[in-house]
Amino acid sequence: MFISFKLNRTVILICSGILFFTLIFVGVLNHYAGKAASNSAVEKNYIKWVDFKVTSTAMSKAMKLDIESHGTDTPLDWIDLLAVLGAKYGGDFSKFKESDLTNLAKRLESGEKIEDITKDMKYYPYFHEAYTAVLGEYLGEYEIQVNDKDKNEISYKRQYGLKAFLPIAKGYGYSHSDDFGNSRSYGYKRKHLGHDMMGSVGTPIIAVESGTVEALGWNQYGGWRIGLRSFDQKRYYYYAHLRKDHPYPVDLAVGHTVKAGDVIGYLGMTGYSIKENTNNIEIPHLHFGIQLIFDESQKDGNNEIWIDCYEIVKFLSRNTSAVTKDELTNEFRRKYEFMEASTENTE
Repeated sequence: MFISFKLNRTVILICSGILFFTLIFVGVLNHYAGKAASNSAVEKNYIKWVDFKVTSTAMSKAMKLDIESHGTDTPLDWIDLLAVLGAKYGGDFSKFKESDLTNLAKRLESGEKIEDITKDMKYYPYFHEAYTAVLGEYLGEYEIQVNDKDKNEISYKRQYGLKAFLPIAKGYGYSHSDDFGNSRSYGYKRKHLGHDMMGSVGTPIIAVESGTVEALGWNQYGGWRIGLRSFDQKRYYYYAHLRKDHPYPVDLAVGHTVKAGDVIGYLGMTGYSIKENTNNIEIPHLHFGIQLIFDESQKDGNNEIWIDCYEIVKFLSRNTSAVTKDELTNEFRRKYEFMEASTENTE
């Protein structure tokens, strides 16, 4: 009986121990499951799609109001203005009327707050976040090099305005049309998720805005290509079909910082081949693409957001980067240096 009692006590202790550790294990699982569910809920709270239809005309007029009001008592934010119109038009800027923009500007200049104007606009927050992701770093303060002929020295002029550049260098011709969404069949049938700019082989290609080189090298579809990420991480610029043998400056590398207006490559006709350095594109052109990234999970895969940038290219055509050629290296460089807050510590 004594032995039986000891056995029963041992069994009870073992069972109690098992129950204790089981409860701890279940508690830990529940904790991390709840944490994962919470994180998952947070991760899902980001924009999944953007159909950017703001016209070059609307961007130009909104930017003009922003620049003219800069430094006044009632500065206007061009993205605020465009987002209000986006909410009003349901994103369709074929409905754009300049009077809508000027009336909105007058209300703000008279003292009304953007928060009061938009309080009943359900989709204003969406359009504001989406348009900020597209245009957020295009306008601001910067310094551009100027040559003082009287003093025979280089100086910089501080300005506020458009600080993003056309992807084709100043003085080089190109042609383009709104080809976003057109069918492509090489490899597999798909939609064209970029903007083709036809030009001459060797035309210097320009960084639209300052950022970091994130991809460089050969791609079966894009040929020699460059991927440039904006500093705010919201935009990924894709430049493809670059020149055979000499697609980009020899000193360019992944991880390097480039400034808006820098020469980052040369127009060509490479791509549509597994074999590197192959010209399989019929017409020389730059494939230029803009991808929006609201969450890093959207960078690669089925959830990528590529926007139609035809109107953006038209808008940027007013700001081109002049270049010069180094006859010793045959490389092109920007003619006038450029500085902005985001690049001051990247030299």
